Amino acid sequence: MLSKIIQVFKIKDLRNKIFFVLALLVVFRIAAVIPIPGINLDRLKSFFEGNQFFGLLNIFSGGALDNMSIVMLGIGPYITALIIMQLLTVIFPKVKELYQESGEAGRQKFNQYTRLATIPLAALQGYGLLALLQSQNVIDRLSTYDLITNLIIVTAGTVFLMWLGELITEKKIGNGISILIFAGIVAGVPTILKQFYANFDPSVISTLVVFIVASLFVIAGIVYLNESTRNIPVSYAKRVRGAKMQGGVSTYLPLKVNQAGVIPIIFAISILLFPQMMANLAQFSNMTWLSTMANSFLSFFQPGSILYTSSYFLLVVVFTYFYTAITFDPKQISENVQKQGGFVPGIRPGNPTKEFLGKVMNRVTLFGAISLGLIAILPDIFRSLTGLATLTVGGTALLIAVSVVIDMIKQIKAQMVMHEYDKY
Repeated sequence: MLSKIIQVFKIKDLRNKIFFVLALLVVFRIAAVIPIPGINLDRLKSFFEGNQFFGLLNIFSGGALDNMSIVMLGIGPYITALIIMQLLTVIFPKVKELYQESGEAGRQKFNQYTRLATIPLAALQGYGLLALLQSQNVIDRLSTYDLITNLIIVTAGTVFLMWLGELITEKKIGNGISILIFAGIVAGVPTILKQFYANFDPSVISTLVVFIVASLFVIAGIVYLNESTRNIPVSYAKRVRGAKMQGGVSTYLPLKVNQAGVIPIIFAISILLFPQMMANLAQFSNMTWLSTMANSFLSFFQPGSILYTSSYFLLVVVFTYFYTAITFDPKQISENVQKQGGFVPGIRPGNPTKEFLGKVMNRVTLFGAISLGLIAILPDIFRSLTGLATLTVGGTALLIAVSVVIDMIKQIKAQMVMHEYDKY
């Protein structure tokens, strides 16, 4: 392990990329502790303690929400915009063509539309969050000028984080958005340990041991799921080119069981947070019927409840299929295999190969989606058994953190392999 780390830092280009990413994360953490004007942080911190909804929301802000910082919205609005744009690829064929079939230029235009959609969504989410905190007397009533000023600041903060995330992604160390979320999770670990030490209760030691063991099983399950593949055999026909004979070899096409990675988890929680935020706003409405409905909804739709856990599981399964359908194109893969003179034994090239790959991928994804959904709701199950509210937030954070670390390790290894090829 130590020798591999030393080998990574011996490669100048890779070392510079890692230091660049670390520098951007430092900039992000500095921005995360700069509060917006007119905020009483002491009152805010007391409100956030033990609130599961804002605990989950704080994860997606990268740990910047509990300080009401200038980047308090995190990359949540960008994730929402990305979900909307990818849903449009299913509804409108032209958007799908732009995303999947127009090459790099089409991808860049698709990303530009996503960035533009992020701005109004950030302003809307910022207004809803500030209105919610004002209605619960967590922050003082803001004048129109202060409200507009704060909305401009937090919207600019989201755009700034979106830019940082894209800079990180360009370095091919990992997905920039996921790394920013991971950085917020890691930054919160010292605070969690400090609170645990200050409020240590010997009576919960047995529960804590069970949680640690369960966490180890979750980590093992995530690693196993991310590394699992279904190998499709591919043979290449012999071809004579000049005086040389090429081909005649057999290899395999690996289909990942979890093609979507951690994206379904991020998408699912983003969707789950929206109705909770709307209900939190509505419960302080002057209309009695609306307030009653909101309170009833919140009582049934709290993290750990049957409705919330079932919705979480279904959304993870749905988004796993959805994101796999976007990123995995059986038609394109079958065409590439055919152009290289390859074929799947027993399957004719062309459309039969495309149908075969699609059928196998659907079956593989079913197992991956159900497994990912079960891993996602496992902390909720333990929370209902133990009664510890922190397990839900901690489990979600653990799931994201492990998946992001695995992805980073894979991308760093890939760059190391490319460096070895370049030497020859």
